[in-house]
Amino acid sequence: MAEHEQYFEYLKRRSKKALIYRNFYLYPRLCTYLKGLCLDVGCGIGDMLRYRKNTIGADVNPYLVEYCKQMGLDARLIEDGRIPFKDESFQSAILDNVLEHLASPFDVLSEIYRVLEMGGRFIVGVPGEKGYRQDSDHKIFYDENKLIDTLRLTHFERHTILHMPIQSNWLNENLSPYCLYGVFFKR
Repeated sequence: MAEHEQYFEYLKRRSKKALIYRNFYLYPRLCTYLKGLCLDVGCGIGDMLRYRKNTIGADVNPYLVEYCKQMGLDARLIEDGRIPFKDESFQSAILDNVLEHLASPFDVLSEIYRVLEMGGRFIVGVPGEKGYRQDSDHKIFYDENKLIDTLRLTHFERHTILHMPIQSNWLNENLSPYCLYGVFFKR
């Protein structure tokens, strides 16, 4: 439990600049691909839940879920690897900077597949090279090809790839917040 509490405290320390970037650049761009009821898996402190109405969060960290609930946001605890929703409950889902923390991504991707309706949209965000190297808890680095191949193995079809803030090898190697986002469809 100490690890969950430490991560909760870490997320609460995010900078104002990071929040401005998310709310005025990243989220508006990502939300153009989301539709209907959306599930934010690994919702953290609820940034996306506050930004986009009609979004429900889920996280394995009870401190984060409780924090979101105290702010009046809808967040649920993932227990025993099971997302607490019925099959095909959502029209879209997002997994932002979570995949790289998993030694094996297939259980969580299968769960997201289960709760997403057929044709539903799924956005996956992973850090660039510098961001990946900065966290000792990161397990797998995803470049564009590895991300597409991993999602294909769990029956998601690629729609588009976004490089945030813009596609740049220099930013990928030198800017911590640089991320790669894949937009996929459940097929």
